[in-house]
Amino acid sequence: MLTEDDIDPRLDLRAEIDRLRREKNAVILAHYYQDGEIQDLADFVGDSLDLSRKAAATEADVIVFCGVRFMGEVAKILSPKRLVLIPDMEAGCSLEDACKPDVYRRFRARYPDHVAVTYINCSAEVKALSDIIVTSSNAEAIVNQIPPDKPILFAPDHHLGSYIASRTGRTNMTLWPGACIIHEQFSEQELLKLKAAHPGARITAHPECPEGILLHADHIGSTRAILQYVIESPATEFIVATELHIIHQMEKAAPHKRFIAAPGADGSCNCATCPFMARNTLAKIYLCMVNGSPQIEIPEDLRAAAEKSLQRMLDMSVSIPPAARNAAE
Repeated sequence: MLTEDDIDPRLDLRAEIDRLRREKNAVILAHYYQDGEIQDLADFVGDSLDLSRKAAATEADVIVFCGVRFMGEVAKILSPKRLVLIPDMEAGCSLEDACKPDVYRRFRARYPDHVAVTYINCSAEVKALSDIIVTSSNAEAIVNQIPPDKPILFAPDHHLGSYIASRTGRTNMTLWPGACIIHEQFSEQELLKLKAAHPGARITAHPECPEGILLHADHIGSTRAILQYVIESPATEFIVATELHIIHQMEKAAPHKRFIAAPGADGSCNCATCPFMARNTLAKIYLCMVNGSPQIEIPEDLRAAAEKSLQRMLDMSVSIPPAARNAAE
């Protein structure tokens, strides 16, 4: 099995990845939070669920998911007969880490009458313990379909859960105390300083951000919704409160506009780079395709159980009016 030490430094990694893509009939997926050079070589760029569904609709034999581990799991759940590779098995997620299956199982047992609504940023095991999976783009619409008198457990992101509770008026939501290490580091004080320096800039934020950030946002939405907003808005300057690599797609789509990453407590945008996403490199993509490893493997009983909560989300999404669905996405 080849390692990074075995790679000839003269090798054109981009050309080799293209060759392997053809030879292995592979589709390469890149999340918006990947480095720009990885986004540019991918067949599809997007958010996690959308990418997995696009891959499932192809005739590819191999799915290479450039993102984090739970995203590769979603691809495997939806395409169980495909080989699903990820460049680095250590590319995890702070939300997944904050919601361990055994702890979540005990937590859920304390609320047997609650509907377990779980954000997609979690492990396959937690998905299997949940009733409905949601994304940041459809969570509000799906929660609105649950009877108002039915209490809800929402995990693992308490900022997103709090935002959805405020949007839906639900007072019977019990929130798991997890958070994204990227979005939680944005500073309200530094954001206001940046806004004062750029008074014409519109602030767009992901709902994983703390309430203090969302209070000042002109727009709140998923990664795809944020991208759509900055493209369609007549404004020409934006402060972006989510992982900064989404700006690569913004600059490609609207090169005449200016995009500024939201600051952390030190006033810099350093906090806006996800260390898990950054583990993926061109060298690791090349190696995973050469070695056929690391690959996502999920026992069939676990995969089928996790698929039920994902399918419940997909079924409930069908009933969302098209206009609302498009706005959310």
